[in-house]
Amino acid sequence: MTTPMLQALIFDVDGTLADTERAHLDAFNHAFRAVGLDWHWDLERYTELLATCGGKERIRAYWESLPDAPRAIDALAFEHEISRIHEIKTAAYEQAVRDGQVQMRPGVLALMAAAADAGLRLAIATTTSASNVSALLRRALGADWRSRFAAIEDASTAAAKKPDPQAYRQALRRLGLPASACVAFEDSRNGLRAALGAGLATIVTPNEFTRRHDFVGALRVLPSLESVTPERLRGWHAERAMQAA
Repeated sequence: MTTPMLQALIFDVDGTLADTERAHLDAFNHAFRAVGLDWHWDLERYTELLATCGGKERIRAYWESLPDAPRAIDALAFEHEISRIHEIKTAAYEQAVRDGQVQMRPGVLALMAAAADAGLRLAIATTTSASNVSALLRRALGADWRSRFAAIEDASTAAAKKPDPQAYRQALRRLGLPASACVAFEDSRNGLRAALGAGLATIVTPNEFTRRHDFVGALRVLPSLESVTPERLRGWHAERAMQAA
């Protein structure tokens, strides 16, 4: 059986395309202050909370860990308050992006440009909000950023959070490609699990929040994408295909 050649690259967003987590952390703490909560997440707490994917889910997990907090109000009011906090947090994060406080990770833009020149299609598979994705990539790639990607999956189209593979499976369907013809890029254990769950070879570039995660099963674990080229990707992809044959 002929093994498909590498045809597409599928990228996670937060922590993979850009160093976003400190800006997210600051935005969460801003939102807590704005609604009158005395919560404050430090780096250690936030690193732990990143095990839960999704902003609302993270707020909920933290709140439910506090003694009796969710039982202080009814379920509907509880969910409404989580949504209110998250809306304020999202606005604060997007303003930080517009202010230039979030930087793309080394090598990302160069790899995207080189991949497009080499005939590889690009896609996004994230479970962050569509507005967060747009704020980041509009600043990095310009107003027509969507035209760079053959498929975009985010929280508005893939409701199941990572490590569920839904976002990746839907991206593959939109691309019309088998997993064996693609490589995914992630930064966390949950992201890796999602990509592997969709059958994707995955390159991981850990960041300060995820460097202690378990990345068993990754195609490569690299400090950044600075040295990664389409040629190297094709070589790693072919090597994996031979090992799996």
